[in-house]
Amino acid sequence: MTNYFPIHLNIEFKTVVIVGGGHVATQKVASLLPAKANIVVVSPTLHDTLMPLVKSGEITWRDKEFEPRDLDDATLIIAATNDTNVNDAVQEAAQHWQLLNRADVQGESDFITPATVRRGPLVLTVSTSGASPALARKIKQDLAEQFDAVYEDYVCFLQQARLMVAANFEKGEQRRAALQALLEPSLLEWTRNGEIDRREAFLQQLLTGETR
Repeated sequence: MTNYFPIHLNIEFKTVVIVGGGHVATQKVASLLPAKANIVVVSPTLHDTLMPLVKSGEITWRDKEFEPRDLDDATLIIAATNDTNVNDAVQEAAQHWQLLNRADVQGESDFITPATVRRGPLVLTVSTSGASPALARKIKQDLAEQFDAVYEDYVCFLQQARLMVAANFEKGEQRRAALQALLEPSLLEWTRNGEIDRREAFLQQLLTGETR
């Protein structure tokens, strides 16, 4: 079994080429959209769910059979066809500096895409390194229930609060204590209940040193 190194990549504005336009390609596109990559799909056919994304300019569709030159500008490459010969050709054409994912043969991939739960800035990923994708999906579902949609607002609040704490306190124990205080469970509960005023009042007291 391959021992993958877990990493989050910044691929904003970088080109990701997906060869294939079927169901697997739609899943890959959906996972890539939040990263704001330049997504290019190469396929003579395209799944219906992808066409609106083409029309809106969110992805680019090359309505054609795969050619090696399709990979010229790619940072990431995903071979997602149901034709082993095409996927082989994609793998052969990929350069050593390009990262390749083969949807059909995991052992030939430079990277795999983990099961992911996104809540705004909060990104939770799960992988069994291919040992049991079903288990990864189950854990993802469990995490999605535990870290529900409220966490997006909550984490965005923590992000802004952290910046305010950094601006108000010099590095040292006082800043560390203030950042730790932001993990007060009441803040999440107030966010869940829509009690934003109480949350903001807590933050202001924290910034003025009136709370611990």
